[in-house]
Amino acid sequence: MPVIVNQIKAPLGADKDTVIRSARKRLGVSAAEIVSAHIYKTSLDARKRDDIHYVHSVIFSLSDRSLEEKLAAKDARLTYAAGSSFEPVISQNKAEGRVVVTGFGPAGMFCALALAEQGYRPLVIERGESIEQRVESVERFMKFGTLNISSNIQFGEGGAGTFSDGKLTTRIKDPLCRYVLERMVEFGAPEEILTKAKPHIGTDKLRSVVKGIRERIISLGGEVRFSTELNGIELGDRHIGQVSFTGGSEQTSALVLAIGHSARDTFELLHNKGIFLEAKPFSVGARIEHRQSAVDESLYGSHAGDPMLPKGEYQLSYRENSGRAAYTFCMCPGGYVVPAASEEGGIVTNGMSEFARDGRNANSALVVSVSPEDFGNKPLDGMYFARRIEQNAYAQSGGYKACATSVGGFLSGKADLDTNIEPTYSLGITAADYEKIFPKQVTDMMRTGLKVFSRKMKCFGDGKALLCAPETRTSSPVRITRDKDRLTSLSCDNLYPCGEGAGYAGGIMSAAVDGLNTALKIMAEIAPN
Repeated sequence: MPVIVNQIKAPLGADKDTVIRSARKRLGVSAAEIVSAHIYKTSLDARKRDDIHYVHSVIFSLSDRSLEEKLAAKDARLTYAAGSSFEPVISQNKAEGRVVVTGFGPAGMFCALALAEQGYRPLVIERGESIEQRVESVERFMKFGTLNISSNIQFGEGGAGTFSDGKLTTRIKDPLCRYVLERMVEFGAPEEILTKAKPHIGTDKLRSVVKGIRERIISLGGEVRFSTELNGIELGDRHIGQVSFTGGSEQTSALVLAIGHSARDTFELLHNKGIFLEAKPFSVGARIEHRQSAVDESLYGSHAGDPMLPKGEYQLSYRENSGRAAYTFCMCPGGYVVPAASEEGGIVTNGMSEFARDGRNANSALVVSVSPEDFGNKPLDGMYFARRIEQNAYAQSGGYKACATSVGGFLSGKADLDTNIEPTYSLGITAADYEKIFPKQVTDMMRTGLKVFSRKMKCFGDGKALLCAPETRTSSPVRITRDKDRLTSLSCDNLYPCGEGAGYAGGIMSAAVDGLNTALKIMAEIAPN
């Protein structure tokens, strides 16, 4: 099994061969004993401005496999490479009907891909449009404010992550993470996502990856139907026999719910059918926008602008003793604040950047955690809480313009647009009083967070930075609770909630992995049809 040498420090500009030689010296083997060697992961260490450098991991395959084991045993900085493949256990139990996958975001895509590659010929239904048509609908909304409630930044092929920074970082430690990255490269993602510690793909490149996965599923006998919304389930004795959707119905052996965090009508459908749901914590707030150069200066000091350094990105958090937190989320270097509504009469903001990250501004969500203590314990209370915030913002704005204020104005309680930021939100902004949009506990904690973060990054102390609100779709406000071993709903033995909308993932990578694990569970229960 290949061995990984970790923590190889290298200055900016060091070439690949120099890094590999340093790692080989640490490993203590000769060049003749090495079959192959390449950089496995790379991260930037900018904690000390007088010592900004890269830290690499290098993976070696040795001619003597027993030597790999001996070396790893004596040095804690050496590890084994996790396997990036899986061997499914395929059931022989035949079941009537097709596997139906609802939603074609990361969870639904990777679930359907795995099933198709094992002969299951899944039926995928997606309320939004194919990526080609979806791009047109999104661009129409961003330019004219004409909202397609079925196909937008939240709904459509690829899921909400398709119109984002395309971050592929995750906190989960599942070997399938590597598998997901390798499959994305196979479908056209840049190879650098395999080695960067903070990989991202950008909305522009992610679109072609999504299309490639769809085409593979179809080539293997699967079916993908767009503009097709789940609108009914026939629930018997802990079993769904049939599902209905736009234009038809289908008998199902298993129903995968990969519906995303914004499928509010589907949550209501499930609740009305008696499927067990729970309200869960999530976060709300605004997008904060700085000049990218100000972010770089805050992080790199005098090194800002060095072409050897990546665009600056950050992740900040603060938690009070009460447990409430303020933090930044989904930071988009060189990105744009975008209109992300999926319901008429409500405003939603989000962040998006392309692979090059070459826009003039940076933005991130500045959000505050909320829980059932804030909005109620009924399963859908959090969903309605977020909707009220979106509608409050729409009432303030009088349309889909973002509700904005300078940071200085927000801190003083007087909304203004005294800013040095040229807004990137395409539908325009209007000065708004955040006290009329958010509950007081949210605005109070946002102010606390800004003050704390200003001590960590200079740009957060700039009163002329810009806030655009509201950001309400950080994660699902609902959990479709499932059995931890079988991954089936507590209410139904052939209903498989998965991904971010079910409350079991947070981002592209963890959702994709959850979709794969769901597919493996289905394979173990049902034979291919």
